[in-house]
Amino acid sequence: MRCPFCSAQDTRVIDTRLADEGDQVKRRRECSACKERFTTFETVELSLPRIIKRNGDRQSFDENKLRAGMQRALEKRPVQADAVEAALSRIKKTLQVKGDREIPALELGELVMKELRALDHVAFVRFASVYRSFQDVSEFTEMIENLQKHDE
Repeated sequence: MRCPFCSAQDTRVIDTRLADEGDQVKRRRECSACKERFTTFETVELSLPRIIKRNGDRQSFDENKLRAGMQRALEKRPVQADAVEAALSRIKKTLQVKGDREIPALELGELVMKELRALDHVAFVRFASVYRSFQDVSEFTEMIENLQKHDE
């Protein structure tokens, strides 16, 4: 692996550990030329399905877009970044296990809502209000009542 500091080709692994619930390998490396140390992550590259949008357009799965949507819903909420990353990993794993080449955006949205419901109810309602295009306050009230019934 090329050193990100001096671009030398010769680096060596000095430590290897599992990360992200065993889905990644974290390697600590040292450059033989400049002696700088850096971390790399190795993951299995599996293809994720294309997303079929409501209007029929097809898009490649974009993890950054998914993360941004979840973070927008979780803004100013007391949720650890590690919990968000674990939720993203579970969503991706679910999609990979299904093995479908394409899935409707609605299905992906339901997976996100399931994870957000477990992480934070306020974030769940925020995401659901946009995802389900709430038109008035009664839809918020209904969603919150359903959440309360589910928790009891």
